[in-house]
Amino acid sequence: MARMLCKFCAAMPIAPLAALSLLALLFAAAPAQVRAERGDRSLPLTIEADKQSTVDLARQVVVFNGKVVITQGTMRITAERVEVRETPEGWRSAVATGQPGQPATFRQKRDGLDEFIDGRAERIEYDSRADTVRLRGNATLRRLRGSTPADEVSGDLITYDNVNEVFSVGGDGGGRVRAVLTPREAAASAPPAGTPR
Repeated sequence: MARMLCKFCAAMPIAPLAALSLLALLFAAAPAQVRAERGDRSLPLTIEADKQSTVDLARQVVVFNGKVVITQGTMRITAERVEVRETPEGWRSAVATGQPGQPATFRQKRDGLDEFIDGRAERIEYDSRADTVRLRGNATLRRLRGSTPADEVSGDLITYDNVNEVFSVGGDGGGRVRAVLTPREAAASAPPAGTPR
């Protein structure tokens, strides 16, 4: 007997094979990259939602609604709605959307470092084929050293290319973008260039 970790799934009649397929789909679609903790992928994926959600195995679409919280190791995604799709070739995409005044969020520890990637936007999209995460609409992405904010970028669209570890930030229709880059502590404690020692 397969056991779903979603609190609403206990009441859903799902065959064991379908439940395993659903978990595999969601496990692979979660943005567990971002040079994330490598161990996260081998940990259980837990999904909780407050409202009725749907699983359409024929179309390979899963939708969770109502204060959705997805956790897997150090990775945590929150949203009002999350939709996960799988193509016939096995590529997966996920879209997490917030609600007015409450954006979708994600947070995950970086592998081997005491750093976290923390993002929020009206909509967060993950594409497994391109291995990218896109934050759309009032998007902000921060790198935290421990719990201290280090670098931050904001704009209407932030794209993270996990393969090349490159962030790009843009404004929709030519809007402004902003970046705040904080020097490492060793560089911050060194005297400014041209200052006698």
